[in-house]
Amino acid sequence: MLISNAYAQAAAPAADPTGGLLGMVPIILMFIVLWFLMIRPQMKKAKEQQKMVTELQKGDEIVTQGGLAGRIAKVGENYLSVEIADAKDGPMVVSIQKSAVSALLPKGTLKAL
Repeated sequence: MLISNAYAQAAAPAADPTGGLLGMVPIILMFIVLWFLMIRPQMKKAKEQQKMVTELQKGDEIVTQGGLAGRIAKVGENYLSVEIADAKDGPMVVSIQKSAVSALLPKGTLKAL
């Protein structure tokens, strides 16, 4: 027996007609769900915040991210001067970055505080 036994090989599996794209459908669906539930609302909120910051003007009442409430005394390129309290010498004014403004208050809110 000098010749070894030859065994038949199994037939090659049939080619996938979709080219493997069917396996990517769940990943694509997860991305679409994440887009509509997380990314899109965050982008919308950031756009509204940016619009509010660019429209700030003297006399507006604001709250900063640190919790300070005050009235805008002066608007600069990147900074605001905000009156946060009345002192004997005049109003106490601090400078803050425009990006630190978290909310615009309705007129007269500071008098109620």
